[in-house]
Amino acid sequence: MTSTIEPGAGAGSPAATPRGALRRPAELTANVDVAGLVDVESGLLDRAIFTDLRLYRQELRRVFAPSWLFLAHTDQFHKPGDFFTTYMGEDPVIVTLDRNRRIRAYLNSCRHRGARVCRADSGATRNFTCTYHGWAYDLEGKLISVPNKDGYPDSFQTADWGLVEVPHLETYHGLIFGTWNPDPQPLRAYLGDMVWYMDAMLDHDPEGTVVVGGVHKWVLEGNWKLAAEQFATDWYHVNMSHASALMLLSPAGKKPKEEIVHRQGRQYVDPNGHGAGFPVHPRNRFDAKTVHQWTDYDALRERLGDARVDGPLTNGHATVFPNFSYLPVNGSIRVWHPKGPDRMEVWSWAIVDKSMPDEVREAQRLYNLRTFGPSGIFEQDDGENWSEVQAVSHGFVTNSVPLNYQMGLGSEREDGRHPGRTSELYSDAAGRSFYGRWRELMNTPAWHEQERPHE
Repeated sequence: MTSTIEPGAGAGSPAATPRGALRRPAELTANVDVAGLVDVESGLLDRAIFTDLRLYRQELRRVFAPSWLFLAHTDQFHKPGDFFTTYMGEDPVIVTLDRNRRIRAYLNSCRHRGARVCRADSGATRNFTCTYHGWAYDLEGKLISVPNKDGYPDSFQTADWGLVEVPHLETYHGLIFGTWNPDPQPLRAYLGDMVWYMDAMLDHDPEGTVVVGGVHKWVLEGNWKLAAEQFATDWYHVNMSHASALMLLSPAGKKPKEEIVHRQGRQYVDPNGHGAGFPVHPRNRFDAKTVHQWTDYDALRERLGDARVDGPLTNGHATVFPNFSYLPVNGSIRVWHPKGPDRMEVWSWAIVDKSMPDEVREAQRLYNLRTFGPSGIFEQDDGENWSEVQAVSHGFVTNSVPLNYQMGLGSEREDGRHPGRTSELYSDAAGRSFYGRWRELMNTPAWHEQERPHE
């Protein structure tokens, strides 16, 4: 279920804001050819893509600015004025419900001196006022108050200086995505076959999903791609990195069962860089006992089909390119916000089926915290791995040694049961596709690099 949210009139857009005689020198936005840094065919990767500041800045221009990026969940907005502040790449944005109950998103930066006009994480308001000089904007992004307005020339028109609006928002089963691209591919087409895998988490309930427990945020030392890639492609690390967690979740004094340690499954490989991996077993179950006991698996088979219930319904991992990931087993959805080449912020929500009773919702929320919350027994292992990779990658020799992404090379195929091309569960296939898409975007001029007519 995809819906388009049309932006309203009155707010500015990146391509239509007054620039006067400003002309940015090309040297400030010089691009690097990255074709030699990602060899998808051989499965090799140059570590410079994790450490180089020039490449990071190019990512913001060519990967984040044109892509569909996850912003928020529709359950966070119930009344006009409800808002949530987040990021698109490193650009701060406000997502809000306007007076006509349309979801809108604006650059969270005053048009006067550039300070944020909303410093709260979330809440409700009638307008957004900059605390620097008092310029104020309504829920439609229009500039409605300018202290000492008489001091400006007659050419100054408030209609020209509204908040810069994100030009396109669309939702998919309650997930709100936005893009700065003025002429984007529709979200549903961008997701492609990935929606089949997403629906295994998002479409249990005709009434959809809701958020429980707010948004958890923490900072990790590591490049954002390390996290996004792992959630797209890497079941391989589970038995080693999470051995202690698997022991903890096993019956006291027993090792995990052999069929748990050596899972069989598939990995979805999407040409747009998305990816999903999941064990396949007819007895796949939700891990939280209360959630498992409440779940009507027969009804889910009727709604979603055997292939999804046996596969991506429960255990598994997935990434929607570039930086939105999710874990069905505990209802975790998250964004890897880039904060320079060496740092990321993790923002994590727990979502549940709307029909879940309160005690089942609470069980899922607590299970999410214990496993993949900021101090979760699995989350801690992952953060340690990413920071370790990042810490050593700045060495001259280390940075010159390529990384191996060859597991499952050439194994991608149509398996006849799952949409699109899939590989084995233990494979780097979706990782290669992720970096192939990254390479493509990094070497493709975005809309903002087209020549503008002189204004």
